[in-house]
Amino acid sequence: MERRGPTDLRRAAPTTRQERTLPNVHTIVVGAGQAGLATSRCLHDAGVDHVVLERGRTAERWHGRRWEALRLLSPNWATRLPAWHYRGPDPDGFMTAAELANHLTAYAESFAAPIEHDSAVRSITRDGRFVVRTDSATWHARNVVVATGWCDAAHVPDVASRLPGDVAQLTADTYVSPGHLRPGGVLVVGASATGVQLADELARSGRDVTLAVGRHSRLPRRYRGMDIWWWLERIGTFSATVDDVSDPRGSRREGAVQLIGRDDHRNVDLTALDHLGVELVGRLTEIDGTTVRFAGDLPGNAAAADSRLARVLDQIDSHATLHGLDAEVLAPTRPQATPVGAPRRVLDLRRQNIATVIWATGYRRSTPWLRLPVFDSTGEIAQRRGITPIDGLYVVGQRFQHRRDSNFIDGVRHDSAFVAQHIAPHRRLPQLAAL
Repeated sequence: MERRGPTDLRRAAPTTRQERTLPNVHTIVVGAGQAGLATSRCLHDAGVDHVVLERGRTAERWHGRRWEALRLLSPNWATRLPAWHYRGPDPDGFMTAAELANHLTAYAESFAAPIEHDSAVRSITRDGRFVVRTDSATWHARNVVVATGWCDAAHVPDVASRLPGDVAQLTADTYVSPGHLRPGGVLVVGASATGVQLADELARSGRDVTLAVGRHSRLPRRYRGMDIWWWLERIGTFSATVDDVSDPRGSRREGAVQLIGRDDHRNVDLTALDHLGVELVGRLTEIDGTTVRFAGDLPGNAAAADSRLARVLDQIDSHATLHGLDAEVLAPTRPQATPVGAPRRVLDLRRQNIATVIWATGYRRSTPWLRLPVFDSTGEIAQRRGITPIDGLYVVGQRFQHRRDSNFIDGVRHDSAFVAQHIAPHRRLPQLAAL
């Protein structure tokens, strides 16, 4: 059968929104973010006939970010994809969401990625071949790669429903800027990367901020004169695989480290936030109207984070000495220990004039359209290096899918190449040798 690309299909499509059945395609990739585009490029290089289905625009998730000050945690030089890397004038800077969206769009255009835009997937089933239905089309494919990322929507815990209606509730997906909030203080719940960035921004805008802190990981933005991202790559943190850790499931649930991407390279750990006047409290445990209660676990969690930080910095110092870098970088200066006194256990939002609660409590993924028996007991897609138990079904971009950086913009290149090689085993991808 003569191959028809997406342009030909659109030309032949009816003008109505009625469902149309399209010719068979070898492989369908779901999602045109970094994971989907990296996979598409690898399939392109392997000569595999494929289509990328995207619910909106290319990099829709990044285009749709409302948080005005949001920037990547990784430096621009670490924005590497198969056959593509950052070529701009500021390799040590940090892209905004809009800049990354444009970067990914240019990437897609560089190899004419076969993307079907405005094609939200409504179901994936299997009847001999995979049957993929969107609002307007039905596709048939030998292989499907789910590349929708490891998170879809911000998670809000059930306890949030106990807050009164006059307290505004937001997530990182709905937050825009301090100026868009109601007058008054803010309670931020969650102290991984998102929570501490929000607390930092709000405190710097003059807001009174309370930060509810659970288990977290702390790192300095720079250490010994170099960005921490450079060090983590050098000591092999990002290349560690699930086979290298004792608890893969627990590692996949860990929150992002307390970092922020800014030109001043400032820290946003609890020590820095304490200096800004942010009130630190323990993990939120209960809500009764405007009364919020917290666990007494802040001192223990802060001490544990300080210990993990010390171990990472020890690794860096050992690496620097072993590889003769001590004379090329600055002398080691350790960050100050987290100052924790006796945090409050009960907070009355009304008395403290707190009008807004922002939930920075992680993300959850929902794939009701994936109607195949491929989920494990935790609701995650069962997979090994992106290969699922269902022949022909793959996944790319999951958290710690294989390497610790599997869901990073910089890390999807490894898994996408591996999956593409599995789909086209007799064609060696040129970029595999460089990964």
